[in-house]
Amino acid sequence: MASKNQPNKQLQSNKKQSNVQKSTKATKTSKGKSLLRETIITLIYAFVAATIIRLFVFETMLVPTPSMVPTINVGDRLFVEKITYSAREPQIGEIVVFYTPFPDERAQQMLRAFDKFMDMFTPSQFKGSVKYVKRLVGKEGDVLTLKQVDSNYKLFVNGVIPEHLASINYEFGGIFKYPKLWEYLIEASTLKNDKEKYRAYLFTLAQTEGNELANTVFSILGGLDPVPYGIDYSVVVEKYLKPQNINISDYVWTENGQVYIKIPKGFCFFMGDNSVESLDSRYFGFVPKSGIIGRPILRIWPFADFGPIQPLLKSVTVQ
Repeated sequence: MASKNQPNKQLQSNKKQSNVQKSTKATKTSKGKSLLRETIITLIYAFVAATIIRLFVFETMLVPTPSMVPTINVGDRLFVEKITYSAREPQIGEIVVFYTPFPDERAQQMLRAFDKFMDMFTPSQFKGSVKYVKRLVGKEGDVLTLKQVDSNYKLFVNGVIPEHLASINYEFGGIFKYPKLWEYLIEASTLKNDKEKYRAYLFTLAQTEGNELANTVFSILGGLDPVPYGIDYSVVVEKYLKPQNINISDYVWTENGQVYIKIPKGFCFFMGDNSVESLDSRYFGFVPKSGIIGRPILRIWPFADFGPIQPLLKSVTVQ
C-alpha cells in the first residue's frame, strides 16, 4: 500500500511547490506594479509641487547681456524670489526681474534648453516674452529726466536724484536724446512685415532725422540684414498703448531743451546700470506692473561668484 501511495504524495508535493512558485511570482509582480505606481504618483506630486513653486515662490533666469555689469554679469544664473513683490511693490533703486512687454527675438536665440522648458509656465499674457533684469527707476506718476551733473548724466525723479541712484551714471540716449523715438518705433513696426516699405521708411527717416536715429530704430526692431532679429513693438501698441488710450506725446515732452517723461498709471520705467550696453525703457518704453516677476536675491552660477545679488534697501520695510 505504501508503494502505491508514493506517486500520489510526490504529485501533491510538486503541485504545492508549483503553487508556491506561482504565488511568489504573483507577489513579486504585484509588488513591482505597486512600486511603479507609487513612483509615478511621486513624480506627479513632485511635478505639481515644482510647478506651484515655479509659479508663486521661486524661479531662475539666465542673464544674456551686460546691461547690469558689474552687479550682474553675462552668463550669471539668478535665483529669483516672488514673495516680496506679492506683499508690496518694488521701490525705486531695487533690481527687478520682469517680462518684456514684447517678444524679443534676439534674447530668445540666447535661451538654453532649460530656460525654454521653464518658459512653458509663462503666463499667457506674456507668451513669447523673455525675462529682463534691470533697476527700477520710475513708478506710475513719476516724472523723469536726465541732467548733466559734473560732466556725468544723472537721473532725476520728480526733480531730485533718488538716494539709491546717486552713484549711477547714465548714457544720454534713447528717449532722452530723441523725444519722438517711441513714435517712430510705432510707425516703423506697422511696416516691418513689408520689407520694401520698412526699408523705405528707415531710409526716409535717415534723410530727415539723421542716420543715428534711423540706426537706433533699426537696431531695436531689426527685421532686415544685417540685423534679422529684434523686438515686435506692435505687441506693445496693441496690448498696452491702444487699450489704455496712451498717446506717447501726452507722456513725453520738452522744456527748454530738456526731455521729460511721465510714467502712466499701471506702468514702470527700468534702466540698466551699464546703460551704454542696455536695451531698457529709454528705448522700448514703459513696462506694465503686471509684468513684474520678482526680486533676484542670489547668483547661483558660476559657482565661483555664488552669493547674494542685492540686500533689501534700508528705506524699505515690509509691514
